[in-house]
Amino acid sequence: MDNNVTLRRGVETDLPQVLGLIQELAEYEKAPEAVTNTLAAMQRDGFGPDPIFGFFVLEDEAAQIIGLALYYTAYSTWKGRMLYLEDLVVTEAARRGGLGRLLFDAVVAEARATGAVRMKWQVLDWNEPAIGFYKKLGANIESEWLNGNLDEAQLGRYEVAPAALAVAAPTGRSL
Repeated sequence: MDNNVTLRRGVETDLPQVLGLIQELAEYEKAPEAVTNTLAAMQRDGFGPDPIFGFFVLEDEAAQIIGLALYYTAYSTWKGRMLYLEDLVVTEAARRGGLGRLLFDAVVAEARATGAVRMKWQVLDWNEPAIGFYKKLGANIESEWLNGNLDEAQLGRYEVAPAALAVAAPTGRSL
C-alpha cells in the first residue's frame, strides 16, 4: 500500500471530487448516463440537517481523492441495524495496491462502532475483479436474491393509496 495516501472521513468540500469518482464508477459499469445525482443533492443529503449518508476517502499527496467508500445505515427486520456500503471506488490508476481493502476496513470499523450487526453491498454479476476482491476478504456473495427498483419516473407514476399518502412523511422530510 502507498504510504503517501491518507484515509479520512469525508467532508463537504470533498463532494465535487466524490461526484467525479461516482461518475468514473458509472463509466466503468457502462452506465455513465445513469448518474443523475447532483452536488446540491449530495450536500443536502450528506451535510444538511438530517444527513443520510457518510463516506471515507483516500487522498494522495496532491490532495486528490483517489478512493471512496460511501455508506448509510439500513435496517433488517430479521437482524436489526446494518450498514449498507453503497459504493467502494478506487481510481483505475491506484488499483491493486491495497487501497480498496483499506476503504473496506474503514466501513467495517464504522459498522462495528455504530453497533451494526450486518454489512451489505451489491456487486454486478459481471464484475469479476470486484467479486474476487470481496471473496478474498471472506464475504458471502449471494445469488438467490434479486434486486427490486423503482426509478424516479416509476415512483412518479406509481398510484399510491390515499391512506398511504396520509401517513407518509411531508415532502422533503425523511426519518
